[in-house]
Amino acid sequence: MSKFLADSLLWALRILLFVTFISKLGIETSSFVAILGAAGLAVGLSLQGSLSNFAGGMLIILFKPFRVGDTIEAQNVIGTVGEIQIFVTKLITGNNQTIFVPNGILSNGVITNSSLGKNRRANLLFNISYDTNIKKAKEIVMHVLENHPKVLKNPAPTVVVNLLTDSAIQLAIRPWSKNEDFIEMTSDVLEGCKEAFDTAGIAVQPFVKEASKE
Repeated sequence: MSKFLADSLLWALRILLFVTFISKLGIETSSFVAILGAAGLAVGLSLQGSLSNFAGGMLIILFKPFRVGDTIEAQNVIGTVGEIQIFVTKLITGNNQTIFVPNGILSNGVITNSSLGKNRRANLLFNISYDTNIKKAKEIVMHVLENHPKVLKNPAPTVVVNLLTDSAIQLAIRPWSKNEDFIEMTSDVLEGCKEAFDTAGIAVQPFVKEASKE
């Protein structure tokens, strides 16, 4: 940002110096200033989108809804912020794709920043059969959570009945982990719970997903 502002200021001073110089030579500058103003207006209209992106970049840098290295979700894109440029923000996705999001729409849209807090909670759903003893199922899940090294003890994980559907009991499993351990922890918990349910003879319905973020 400092380089961009320095370049802008340099060109503004050059133009001012030029106008002052020809004025000292006795050349009428009013018509020249009018032409320059009209040209500036035309350029401003043609670059309206770019100016919006520039303003958005300034807002992002000033108010810091995210920083380089944060993992964010915006404009239906999830990625790690690689660079905040003047007109665009560079996001690196999980499969190493580079996506450039214009700063104008980014600063005016909804941004979910998963890196602001040290810890992150997963919200996992399991559908189990109505024949299942709910208390036993919750104990099995809690045993998996308590024995996983990357599931935090504080905040404590919870297991609750989330919904009673037409065909199954829906359990919500909510473990916490550090941000950097979130993906691995989530995968391990899903695998561990499925194996534990199979061992206990608990039927699992074919529905497992991460629920809406809270």
